[in-house]
Amino acid sequence: MGCPQGISGAMSILSNNEFRQAVPQGTRIMGLDVGSKTIGVSLSDVLHMIASPLETIKRKKFRDDAVRLQSIVKDHEVGGILLGFPLSMDGTEGPRCQSTRAFADNLGEVIQLPMTFWDERLSTSAVERMLVDDVDMSRKRRGEVIDKLAAVYILQGFLDAQG
Repeated sequence: MGCPQGISGAMSILSNNEFRQAVPQGTRIMGLDVGSKTIGVSLSDVLHMIASPLETIKRKKFRDDAVRLQSIVKDHEVGGILLGFPLSMDGTEGPRCQSTRAFADNLGEVIQLPMTFWDERLSTSAVERMLVDDVDMSRKRRGEVIDKLAAVYILQGFLDAQG
């Protein structure tokens, strides 16, 4: 379930295989679920086996978002960034994909780390279903955690696919 690559900018998006090879051993992968209002952030362990939620960033200006992400990279020894890629159900790219590509392009200008995309179709709805059905969480509380848990779902999907 890989994802498309190829954007211009200081750091280009790598294929999933290139990304796996480029992330240094002993570092974490940061998973991002980039939305228009928030960015869900997850981190892998250093063995790249388990994804865990970190935080939800309330989006402001890109510069502010980038400063927070730079701080996470530094504080948690991140060696690569995986961005959820919101393909349409039929596999085509729509406006949200363009927005994610632009975000990745801008982020690559300020954070010089390997980056890749991962198909995030149904990640938010899968997490929401889990929170309603399995955890019986209130709507307000779901809103507070859904983005970072979607980032976990996306990152864990990538980690599991890598074996």
